[in-house]
Amino acid sequence: MIMNPNIPISTIMTRNPVSVQEDANLYDVIALVRKHHIRHIPVLKGKQITGIISSNDINRLTFGGLFANQDGIDDSIINMLSVPQVMTSHPKVVQAGDFIRDVAEILAEGEFHSLPVVENGKCIGIVTTTDLIKYLLNEYKSV
Repeated sequence: MIMNPNIPISTIMTRNPVSVQEDANLYDVIALVRKHHIRHIPVLKGKQITGIISSNDINRLTFGGLFANQDGIDDSIINMLSVPQVMTSHPKVVQAGDFIRDVAEILAEGEFHSLPVVENGKCIGIVTTTDLIKYLLNEYKSV
């Protein structure tokens, strides 16, 4: 099977991802993760991406309290810290026109599971390892 190596990542990314502004509080992030069942949230200053915060980042602070039916959230820690203190600053980003294969290599080599997708400096999407796996599974179905 030979897959087309020239398919842009914009074809499989999640468009207009749930995001937060830098001045959001961590409770807002926790609520968004729970509500939307997501694991990665781009952090913006205006429309520019400045970081990414993951459910794992929050779980390290809350002793697993992010998940439903767990009351382990330590309010004092959450109140003490800001989104910029917890997020990964200056995350690796990819361009909307970057090819799926190139993005897959970045994800395979990196220590992260999502990449913000930018166009003209603006965050327009996010691509995760799950998006990539779903794409590959779909390609194998067509063989």
